[in-house]
Amino acid sequence: MALERLDAAPTDFDFVHGDWNVRHRRLKDRLVGNTEWIEFSGHMSTQPVLGGYGNVEDNLLNLPEGPYRAIAIRSFNPQTMSWSIWWLDGRMPDQLDVPVVGQFIDGVGTFYANDTLRGKPIKIRFLWFAVTPDQLRWEQAFSADDGATWETNWIMDFSR
Repeated sequence: MALERLDAAPTDFDFVHGDWNVRHRRLKDRLVGNTEWIEFSGHMSTQPVLGGYGNVEDNLLNLPEGPYRAIAIRSFNPQTMSWSIWWLDGRMPDQLDVPVVGQFIDGVGTFYANDTLRGKPIKIRFLWFAVTPDQLRWEQAFSADDGATWETNWIMDFSR
């Protein structure tokens, strides 16, 4: 028996459903003034769950030091009209990252969290863009000054 909601599920993340090739660019080190980018390939596959009120993203990341798997879990809260996104790295299967929380405005998803890096408090920001139906972009940035400035440290460009 399928469980269904009476109200319409959100469509904000429908653009990520399906299979994607990924080009990753990630800073070698974060919040230390580093400008060296590491590039590698990957694959992402996303499917809706929770009757459309969530989705699960399965990732293969081909890092230079060796591949690993990870998943993103997203869920929508209709009371706050916001999404929460968790990251689970297959190399650390007992550790679910702090969720970033946010929403889409004018087609751009912006999500924030408070976390720590090397024992110091930071803010995290994710940005999601649907460039075209066959191209997506995700960016991650950290701030060590409570959001006054941001260092973009990971960019993922997706293509079908």
